[in-house]
Amino acid sequence: MAIGLGIVLIVAGLILVLDVVNVDTTAVDTGTLGWILLVAGALSIVVSLIVNQQRSRTTAVVEERRVQPPA
Repeated sequence: MAIGLGIVLIVAGLILVLDVVNVDTTAVDTGTLGWILLVAGALSIVVSLIVNQQRSRTTAVVEERRVQPPA
């Protein structure tokens, strides 16, 4: 799920950086916001891949207990 979020952030960042949509904002620089979204998207994908890799490495430990009947 975080990979999808990362892709969405990267696409939104590229739209703002490349001025695909001209938005008239005086309070926010769209180029800077685009770069921030690009970095956040890339970081989200990298963190998601690291977490998924660590999750696949863990092994299941099975503990068996044998109860001996009273003699």
